[in-house]
Amino acid sequence: MSRSFVTNALSFLAILIFAAGFGAVEKITVKGSDTMVILAQRWAERYMAKHPNVSIQVTGGGSGTGISALINGSTDICNSSRPMKQSELKKLKERFGTLGVEIPCAKDGLSIYLNESNPVENLTIDQIRAIYTARVTNWKEVGGKDAKIVLYSRENNSGTYVYFKDNVLKGADYAPSCQNLPGTAAVVNAVAKDPNGIGYGGAAYGKGIKEAKVNGYAPTKENIANGKYPITRYLYMYLRNKPTGEIKRYIDWILGPEGQAIVSEVGYFPIR
Repeated sequence: MSRSFVTNALSFLAILIFAAGFGAVEKITVKGSDTMVILAQRWAERYMAKHPNVSIQVTGGGSGTGISALINGSTDICNSSRPMKQSELKKLKERFGTLGVEIPCAKDGLSIYLNESNPVENLTIDQIRAIYTARVTNWKEVGGKDAKIVLYSRENNSGTYVYFKDNVLKGADYAPSCQNLPGTAAVVNAVAKDPNGIGYGGAAYGKGIKEAKVNGYAPTKENIANGKYPITRYLYMYLRNKPTGEIKRYIDWILGPEGQAIVSEVGYFPIR
């Protein structure tokens, strides 16, 4: 038996022992809601710190982008800040023979962002609808200064955009002057720099601006839990099939005490 053969055999054995000791890396892909991306990244970081054999890749792009990825098979988990539409469920069933699995994983009080210099403290749902449909165009019409209202919104592939249109605008079209921006952070930054701006988005992004009360209630944990804050929604994870293996363990952890504590830490609200 040649020395090179023995050396190669020992090297191969060492690789097998190494692999057995550390195990194969389990990869999980998560894609979708920009509203949820900070939360999803925090979940992934904490879970991977405790489970070094798991690699979790999180990307945003919007709920619509995540749902498309779920339908075309390019993500394991879709994050969405809105429920899937019937047309999307139909496509999922046509391709995979399943209507998918919906998992509520957090609650969000959809906040109305105002510049910190804006004297307006409270808006009603009717006033917000009138502002975003251009029936009200000056801040003085809702108790503010004499200045034109500048509208900022999410882009139309965003679940937040769809939720706001369906539940606040009651299906009406956004005003043509509304500026659609790619991500909640962009909306926050725009309003923070614009004294006459107004925007909307997740409660966890409310930094550098102030959040208006809606119908007299601020988007606090208490007001969302008792249903007093009027723009409250669930945040969802969607899968093609019932979760198994490492994906199931990950989701169970998210829905458990540690994962839900991170929901509060980030600025959203636990489902229980």
